[in-house]
Amino acid sequence: MKRKWQRFLLMLALALSVPAMASTGSGYTQTRYPIVLVHGLFGFGQILGVDYFYQVPAALKTDGAQVFVAQVSATGSNEQRGEQLLQQVQQILAITGATKVNLIGHSQGAPTARYVAGVRPDLVASVTSVGGVNRGSTVADVVSGLAPDGSVSRVVALAAAKALGTLLAFFSGSGDQPQQPLGALNSLTTSGSLAFSAKFPGGVPNTACGEGDYQANGINYYSWTGSATATNVLDPLSGPVGALGLVFGSTPSDGLVATCSAHLGQVIRDNYHMNHVNEINQSFGLVDPFEVSPVTLYRQQANRLKNAGL
Repeated sequence: MKRKWQRFLLMLALALSVPAMASTGSGYTQTRYPIVLVHGLFGFGQILGVDYFYQVPAALKTDGAQVFVAQVSATGSNEQRGEQLLQQVQQILAITGATKVNLIGHSQGAPTARYVAGVRPDLVASVTSVGGVNRGSTVADVVSGLAPDGSVSRVVALAAAKALGTLLAFFSGSGDQPQQPLGALNSLTTSGSLAFSAKFPGGVPNTACGEGDYQANGINYYSWTGSATATNVLDPLSGPVGALGLVFGSTPSDGLVATCSAHLGQVIRDNYHMNHVNEINQSFGLVDPFEVSPVTLYRQQANRLKNAGL
């Protein structure tokens, strides 16, 4: 199993990394340490040539960044996914010769990255949360409440989630990864998220909607998120995300995570006109044409990390 992961990550390195000195771009995104993108729940690295972070890796590499796309379980607890990410980070450091990485996590990818920062702070230069579930999700709370322990609906929902996770893992080339939808659900509820933050408090705000420490244990923390739900009539996911956003009532959210829940460390901005999938430039770039491009935000963050010496 270990050798298989090593081969996978070596191929990933060859496909997705660009040595800093080899870049022919402007150097705008040329960070000191490699950037590792971490997907969220039901996420993947790449399926049938389509990036989870749509068009983002190529845009970052163009101007000098070394970019790796992590591939952890589509469904699983923060800790389970975090251990998988830690193994991949160690392999990336071995491949590149770097001493640290910059982690950028979307949705559950944020607490997944925070786990690695918590257990191995020596390997992490920064953690950036994009629409991160840092103080839980009302959607997860509702799902947990509608399908209580022992109910038929819960059994069916978890079985369906596991099947979807397995299917995504198969098509993304990581079919041997374990899928634990119950672990994911428990991690994403408000209670589960707060318990996780008690163990890994780096960058987590002390107030309901404030900022956290900009730096903790030598790691820089950043975050941004959207505050819209339905954003583009051409996007097939805009309607479903908009419907999910109704559970938040008048509380601003990106459809799956309340804006205040997404705060971590330095809050760059929490009111982009983007929903949860727009934050990764999905579906296929069908975002609000009047808002800044999500790809631009990742490029700006890489430049911010560069300017901070990271």
